[in-house]
This record gives sequence, structure tokens and C-alpha cells, in this order.
Amino acid sequence: MARLIIRNGMILTLDPAGTYFERGTLVIDGDRIVSVDDGTAPVTNQPGDEAIDASGKIVMPGLIDLHYHTALGKGYNDHLPLWEYLDECWYPIVRAVDPEAAYWAALVSYTESIKAGVTTVNDMYRQLGALAQAAEEIGIRAVLSSDAALPEHGLDTLADNADAYAANHGKAGGRIEVRVGIDWLPTVDMAFLSDARSLADELGTGVHIHLNESMSEVEDSLERFGTRPAHVYHRAGLLGPDVVAAHSVCLDDSEISLLAETGTHVSHNPSSNAKLGNGIARVPEMLRSGINVGLGHDACECNNSADMFEVMKFAALIHRARWSDASLMPADLVLRMATNSGARALGHDTGRLQPGAKADLILIDTDNAIFTPLMTDSAAHVQSHLVFAANGSVADTSIIDGRIVMRDRRLVFVDEQRIVREANAAFRRIRDHLVVVRR
Repeated sequence: MARLIIRNGMILTLDPAGTYFERGTLVIDGDRIVSVDDGTAPVTNQPGDEAIDASGKIVMPGLIDLHYHTALGKGYNDHLPLWEYLDECWYPIVRAVDPEAAYWAALVSYTESIKAGVTTVNDMYRQLGALAQAAEEIGIRAVLSSDAALPEHGLDTLADNADAYAANHGKAGGRIEVRVGIDWLPTVDMAFLSDARSLADELGTGVHIHLNESMSEVEDSLERFGTRPAHVYHRAGLLGPDVVAAHSVCLDDSEISLLAETGTHVSHNPSSNAKLGNGIARVPEMLRSGINVGLGHDACECNNSADMFEVMKFAALIHRARWSDASLMPADLVLRMATNSGARALGHDTGRLQPGAKADLILIDTDNAIFTPLMTDSAAHVQSHLVFAANGSVADTSIIDGRIVMRDRRLVFVDEQRIVREANAAFRRIRDHLVVVRR
């Protein structure tokens, strides 16, 4: 089998030992990494092998966007708090979206993500068949879940989610997975939550939830259930190591303890939480309690950018500002949140560059002012630039499941210009439908 051999790169493995090679070699065979070393051991080319000269480039694990919504209406209704934003922008669009619009929305969303160094998305949306088709074509690793709620809310149902699992789980050689998704607590009841747990157990899959995103959600939970959201989910069996809880902004001490005790994973989405005015999650305290915390951008309707480098910088800075403590959220930790922690939350063998791991990695171009000056012999200096200086434009090459899906910032399997045209047309069509409905 032909191999992919990457030579002369600054290899930031983000493995448990923090191994870094200033001028290393990494070899991929099929969908797995088979060797990573300092470049001194000879690697003999075999017939069919492809070589990449990564001189001047950082080779690192691909970023994992742990809380994601395919987006069609970026910039449509800014400056609204969460509940109003959902009613005025999010719900009207997702209720109106059809398979064609969802397909182009997913393709343009995944395009933006791949071009910003993301190799895995944990995407909660509707029309999962269209999303799976888009993910299969473009080459991204996608964990999909329905935006499911009670039928009267006009979103997906648990039956829709089950059908999507049957039709799409395991596609693209396992690169596409389907989980059970829950819209948020105000659109469900206890019976729904119990049914969601039963469905996840029946399918043997994980769960993607929104948790404590805003105080309005907490107040709704206290009024309807008599307790805070994390306790409601726990009562329904929906906290645990197979659950990714997005946001987790407004947690009290008892809820942090509950997430830690149950092994629930958290997606921290700092830029979305800030834009919607929801507050700052207690991430330093979560980390001290042993909670696995990854990073997500949320949705471009409520963030306007899927750039996970931007999310990393926001995650590093916002807690330092909140606590007036420059020692919080160091670059190495934040990089691991965007790689190791996301992989752990999804049960994936990715997020690090080690022999045997899945070959999901990116090459970062440092031949630019963003990375100047660069001490190539210092892993700490490399990491500092990645978190505090870089943006998604530095992502040069993306390899997912052992295949090159972006080379020299050009997507390999799809036509980016067509995607942009069709996504714009899809949004205009959905917007015009909304205008007619509102009349």
C-alpha cells in the first residue's frame, strides 16, 4: 500500500510526553500514522509513495470542533441575546431548511472549517442525510446529531434522529458517525429526555446536548423542573462519558461536581458565549475538578467565524481577563483542549501524532509575518504563536483519515467557488421563504 511521507517539518505531536521534533519525519500508511521521529532514521521510498517536504511548516494534529452547527445565515440578526436570537434567527432558518439547502450549508461550513485547520466536527443540525453526503464528499470527519425536540417545536424528532443513524452511521469507512442530539432543555420534557437516553443505549451511540448556556435556561429549568439543568439531565441518565455537554456557562458548584463525578465532557465555546452575552464558563474550575473540556465555535449565525485558532485565542484570553491572572490557560493546555480533549470526548483515536493513531493532521505555514520571529528549536515558542498569534489562514495542508483533503489551501475533492455560489443562493431562497411566511 502506498504511503504518505512527511519530511523536514516541525512536528508538534501533542502526545502525552509533549514530544517535539524540530525537523522530523512522519509516515502514514492507509488511515494510520506508522512512525514519527526526529528525521535521522532513513525512510526508503517504495513504489507509489508520496512525499511532502514540510520545510518551514508545523505538522500537528488537526483541530477538533467539539460543538458545531452547520450554518446558512451568518451575519443574519446580530446583537440579540440567546432566546431572542433563537426565535428571530435560528429556529426560522432551521425549520425552513430543506435537504438541498442543508447540503450546501454543510459544504460551505465544512469548507470554512477545513481551511482553518479543523479535521473533525461534532455537528448538530437537521437533514442529516444531506450533511453526511457533504461530509463524505469534502473529506471531513463528522459526528452528526439531530437538533431534536418535542414535535410542537417543528425541529427534528428522536424518530428522525434514529432514522438518520440507520441511514448514515458508519459511512465513508467510519468517518461519519451519528449521535443522539438534544436541542436544549426549554424544548423538551422529562419523557423526551428518558426516551433520548433509551435511544442512545439502543443504538450504542453517544449524546450531544446543550447545557446551562444562559441564565434564561437555568430560570426556565427551575420553574419547570424545580431544579437546575445539570440535575435534570442527570435524573434522566443523560450525564456520563458518552455525553458532550455544550456551553456549560452557568454552572453552580453542585453542577460542576456532577459533571466531574459522571465523566461528562464539556465543549467550551467562549466566542459564541461572549457574542450572545451569556457569560464566561467556569473553565479553570472545571479543569481543576477533572472535567475533560474541549473547544467549539458553535455556529456561524451566533459566532460569525468557524476559525478554531480564533476560538483558542479567545479561550486563553477571556479567563485571564476574568480572573486577572496571566498564568491561566497556557498555550500548551489550550492546544490540547482543541485536539486531545476533543478526541477523548468523541472516543476518537485522533488528536495526537503517535504511531497507531488515526492520520488526521494539518500542516501550518510559518513563512509569514504571523510566525516571525520563530525559534524553531522551542516547542513553547511554536505553541505560543499557534494560540496567541495565528489564525486559520495559516493552515496549508489538511490530511484526514490518511487522505490529503486540502493542499496549498486548495480543497482537493470539491469546487470551492461553486460551493460559495450555491450556499449564497440557498440562503437567499430560505430568506425569501421566511419573508413570505412572516407576511
